[in-house]
Amino acid sequence: MEVPANVIGRRILVIGTAGARKTTFATALSSRRGLPVVHLDLHYWRPGWVRPSEDEWREQQQNLLSGDAWIAEGNYLGTLDLRLERAQDVILLEAPWVTCARRAFLRGIKRPAGWRPPAGCDDLISRRLRDEWGLVIAICRDRGAEMERARAIVAEGKHEAVLHVLGSNEATGKFLAHLQSTTLADEG
Repeated sequence: MEVPANVIGRRILVIGTAGARKTTFATALSSRRGLPVVHLDLHYWRPGWVRPSEDEWREQQQNLLSGDAWIAEGNYLGTLDLRLERAQDVILLEAPWVTCARRAFLRGIKRPAGWRPPAGCDDLISRRLRDEWGLVIAICRDRGAEMERARAIVAEGKHEAVLHVLGSNEATGKFLAHLQSTTLADEG
């Protein structure tokens, strides 16, 4: 779905299967819109890779997303409803599951440039291999089921957010290019 970029709001969710390049897209979107990025993974994990309780996680997200301008990237579908209450737009990166599995496999070998673990969490290669390659198995097993669930949550319509589905690198590139040209034209 191509929507004029000037319609994009200032509270944006970026979701997609592991390996869909949510972080990369959110960072590029941030540079074009001048909005801060909230990387949910960095806020979810407690020191030592401990998961928060659902109540703690919901409260933390309410605090993180209380401002008027942000890009939140990450899935955590169990609390997507909370983020949808404030979001103006949801960008679903719908890369083919085979592509996502390949990217997760490669991330197990080498982290992308600039990646950092959450505060108090180690970045041991053994953990990275286990976690990323576990994602490969989940991606192959689910084959898009997680994003079908995300679409269903968004479609419930208990919010005002507009859904934008970008299904390829070409689509994301065009979306960002259109956003860049619209933003530059608006400034001129």
